[in-house]
Amino acid sequence: MSCEIVRSYAVVPSQIETFESTYGPEGPWARLFRNEPSFRGTKLIADVMQTGRYIAIDEWASYQDYLEFKTDHPEAFAALDEACAPLIVSVEFFGAFRIVRG
Repeated sequence: MSCEIVRSYAVVPSQIETFESTYGPEGPWARLFRNEPSFRGTKLIADVMQTGRYIAIDEWASYQDYLEFKTDHPEAFAALDEACAPLIVSVEFFGAFRIVRG
């Protein structure tokens, strides 16, 4: 069962363009995940009513696959988090969700 990892971001106004290229489907985060067969893709969604507000959705084959990848690559996660910190005012882990199919 696939799993969507969802986070919300408030972005430094002057860093919006860099944030979008960093967190988008071709950015460094997606490239980090891309070599993992259980990673299915990233969506970056910009709020049209509030500039600088975003939702990022990373799709994994399962929540367990995401947790294992994160556990196996702590240095890569930490390095990217540190490099991206100047772009972000705040980030919130919104949750891990499954898609409900009729």
